Amino acid sequence: MLVGVGVGVAVLGGAAVVVGPGLYADWSNRAAAEEPTLDAPSGGAGALDPASLAGGWTVADGSFAGYRVHEVLQGEDVTVTGRTDQVTGSFTVADGTLTAATVEVDMASVATDEPPRDAYFRGSALDVGTFPTATFALTEPADLPARTADVELTGDLTIHGVTRPVTVEAQVGPTTDGVQVVGSVPITFSDFDVEAPSLGFVTVDDAGSVEFGLDLVRSAGS
Repeated sequence: MLVGVGVGVAVLGGAAVVVGPGLYADWSNRAAAEEPTLDAPSGGAGALDPASLAGGWTVADGSFAGYRVHEVLQGEDVTVTGRTDQVTGSFTVADGTLTAATVEVDMASVATDEPPRDAYFRGSALDVGTFPTATFALTEPADLPARTADVELTGDLTIHGVTRPVTVEAQVGPTTDGVQVVGSVPITFSDFDVEAPSLGFVTVDDAGSVEFGLDLVRSAGS
């Protein structure tokens, strides 16, 4: 889902020049966040009873959203990830089916390991002053699995004021306090009127992925 919604931005500092592109690429790749995965259920149990999930759910503390993108810096491959924990949302389950879901991400808080890159992301790339949030809204019901398993979530993703239909590849599993949903969705930045920069010494792919890890707890009264 949303989930942090991604767009690639170039490295705009002098770090690569100071340490050399190879060393900088190695450092950046080590700094990149791992792809989101489900936490191991306590006791190793993977059971998820869809019927017991009926009601409302909300995104809780510990959730995150962000992006993953590939850069080429003076011939060196670099993976960049941005993350934020400023994620809100709500989910509704009825008869073992996810019937509604909305997720909202504060784009101004998405951060990487490079403040100059983040400044470009928030300003030139996404204009967060005008478009401060990104959202995902479910448009088709999704049957929930009886155990930890993959599930496709179809909905509308809005980035930079542009809304596009997407299919999110997600996994759902139980936690001690509720449910966890993790996954990603590939996007092409130009589809959202966002131009991936090319500054000569660094180029950014026009495609990347939105990634998310959502911890859900029951809404008050559910």
